[in-house]
Amino acid sequence: MRWTAVAAVIYAVLQVSYASRDTFSSPGIKVEQWHSATQKADALIAKLNITEKAGLLTGNLRNLTCGGIINAIPRVDFPGLCLQDGPSGIRTADLASVFSAGISIGATWDPKLIYERGRAMGEEFRGKGAHVILGPTTGPLGRIPLGGRNWEGFSVDPYLAGIATSATVRGLQDSGVQACTKHYVGNEQETQRTLGVINNVSVDAVSSNIDDRTLHELYIWPFADAVRAGTLSIMCSYNRLNNTYACEDEHTLNRILKDELGFQGYVMSDWFATHSGAKAANAGLDMSMPGPVDQYDFTSSYFGPNLVDAVQSGNVSAERLNDMVRRVLTPYFYLGQDENYPTIDPSGLFVTLAAVSYMPSILGIPDDVPLPPARDVRADHASLIRKHGAAGTVLLKNTNNTLPLKAPRTIAVFGNDAADISRGSAAPLGSAYAPPQGIEMGVQVMGGGAGSGRLSYVVSPLDALRTRAASSNSSISVQYVTDNSVVANADFSGIYPFPDVCLVFLKTYAAETIDRVSFDADWNSTAVVNAVASYCPSKKTVVVTHSAGINTMPWADNPNVTAILAAHYPGQEAGNSIVDILFGDVNPSGRLPYTIARNESDYNTEVFNVTDPEKATDATAWQSDFTEGLLIDYRHFDANGITPLYEFGFGLSYTTFDLTGKLKVLPAHGQRNISPFPPKVRETSPGGTPNLWETLFTVTVSVKNTGNVAGAAVPQLYLSQPRGSVPQGTPVKVLRGFDKVF
Repeated sequence: MRWTAVAAVIYAVLQVSYASRDTFSSPGIKVEQWHSATQKADALIAKLNITEKAGLLTGNLRNLTCGGIINAIPRVDFPGLCLQDGPSGIRTADLASVFSAGISIGATWDPKLIYERGRAMGEEFRGKGAHVILGPTTGPLGRIPLGGRNWEGFSVDPYLAGIATSATVRGLQDSGVQACTKHYVGNEQETQRTLGVINNVSVDAVSSNIDDRTLHELYIWPFADAVRAGTLSIMCSYNRLNNTYACEDEHTLNRILKDELGFQGYVMSDWFATHSGAKAANAGLDMSMPGPVDQYDFTSSYFGPNLVDAVQSGNVSAERLNDMVRRVLTPYFYLGQDENYPTIDPSGLFVTLAAVSYMPSILGIPDDVPLPPARDVRADHASLIRKHGAAGTVLLKNTNNTLPLKAPRTIAVFGNDAADISRGSAAPLGSAYAPPQGIEMGVQVMGGGAGSGRLSYVVSPLDALRTRAASSNSSISVQYVTDNSVVANADFSGIYPFPDVCLVFLKTYAAETIDRVSFDADWNSTAVVNAVASYCPSKKTVVVTHSAGINTMPWADNPNVTAILAAHYPGQEAGNSIVDILFGDVNPSGRLPYTIARNESDYNTEVFNVTDPEKATDATAWQSDFTEGLLIDYRHFDANGITPLYEFGFGLSYTTFDLTGKLKVLPAHGQRNISPFPPKVRETSPGGTPNLWETLFTVTVSVKNTGNVAGAAVPQLYLSQPRGSVPQGTPVKVLRGFDKVF
């Protein structure tokens, strides 16, 4: 295993660095190809007038064929750009796949699988005619355990999140689709995440107040990996950052992202996250989405005609305007999207309208006029999704080798997460269409909002178990009670004969625009588990959670709960993925990308909220101070001597491994002193600033499978610094390397 580090001015005192595994340490941009694309961009810029240039930087909300649209310029044969959600699959498309969510693929700790997922997802976006995928998500990082969008990202640890972001960006762009890494930066909660109306008063977004060290070593870290991987665009976030809106914050956009990290792509706003014209443009915003000032006013935009006026008045220079256009056009030419690129699938418009309950009759479309057929882009991706879902499942407990299941004659299945989705597999897509706990009946394979997708089908655990039973050489009986209220009341009168094993399926819903309100899994989960554990005659109760991330598990130490599996959000093949694990077709090799505490009070960060009606309308009250600094998740637990229920990086297997071999640490360039400072003159090239990346040490260790089952180990490298030489608030240890060894 190998880790690569950088020493930058911001780390002069700490001598800490950005890091990336050797596999992804090289830049993800081909320099000659980039320069050629830049020349094409400049040639096109020379043909454009100022209005056309501004149009290239401004979305068109009236066009609903894509999540975001940059208009075509027929005069110069520019077809426009189609931007589509989201990070787990195309949000509004039929005959497209729903892949494992970020938190699920992050739990694989496997860059090869993460790349494979990105590549397959990119192929589907390209097949539907999308030029830009609004993903991957690496902000929120997950500072707040109950954050509503944590599940879209990969891990609360910046190193693991950075590796996963890098692998995803490379996979997406190798398929020919531009990645838009989001949300930059500090968007760590959904509560008052953006400008909103409280008690009929317009109130600014919450301000994430973050010191420079914390900003660099936690929240910007994965974006540095994205830049190195070659991400062609980055989305700035809704929130304020130290009381300046993130999409007009010159320090983070110009000084850090474009200067320090050397990012040469374009920065687009989140939808309606633009709050100024000239100020935002000069601060580093290159594209305003979706165009209008707000979702009810299609006639005006902070960019568009206002950007033309700003240039003509001298408030934005002509050079800056050309720089903005160049940053948008170069990625388009770099990926060859000007050559034989698929057209936009016209069915996407009607899928979008259906998602908001607009039927063809409302649009005046006669019933006998056929809607355009959807373009099927799924290929053989179902098999990949099934594999990825299993790989992202973490075995947390396995007393007396309960798992894998060994020829059970009767299986009893409990919990509303085991069944088919009661309101149809395709809907609803967002939090506006579901209560805080989501839909009551049905397996939870993803969250809501921009990170969701439209399921063409879904395999529930109950479906997969029945299929397994039907195909088994031995006779297996599958019984079930999926109504949680019935289970919680211990009504098991419908179960006979007595089961050999009881399977309990729990779920936790999360979505954009709302933060979670409970650490426990939803739908009276604790009562459900305790009731089943008391009933199951074999004293073998297996609990499976499909969850947005962190849950407390007050039933984990129950001796009758003999196995626990955290299956996260595995996508459309959820049932098949978990059955592969339960029966041992796949040896679980996932590891936790976060820490599970014994008590919710063990966590040190929470959603910031102003509940006093008199203060809630005062923007100065919405100040979320990141006073914990670097000490989030396992760093906080280490610093305060708190023993978790299951630690970050934990995961069991059906086999055992030995890592007691001698650890070898070798300097990459022999014995020499490494300056904590980069050169005064920093070279910048596509793929970021090269001298921020240098291999310092090579670390190796021998890993041996000592059991009887083939499996994968995940050796992890943590770096500690001498306690007397570091400032207060420095973590006891930080992840700085890992590998997945089969």
